[in-house]
Amino acid sequence: MATLTLKNVPEELVGQLKAEAKQNRRSLNQEALSRLEGSVALRKRSAEETVAALRRLHRQLSYMKPLSASFVDRAKRQGRL
Repeated sequence: MATLTLKNVPEELVGQLKAEAKQNRRSLNQEALSRLEGSVALRKRSAEETVAALRRLHRQLSYMKPLSASFVDRAKRQGRL
């Protein structure tokens, strides 16, 4: 695998990336790679691909309880949505 070095990265951007990495339980390197891969891989998907991706996501999240209206309202008031 190749190594990539970035220069002159603004401190604020590094801080945001570190925070996102922590939230996603990834290393800074893993977070940066994930974001780069996502940016490079962006393309228009077919309807079938989109439906398949949504079904996979639904299966992955099936263990979670639905959000209640009161939870959503509270989160909005706290500025998290």
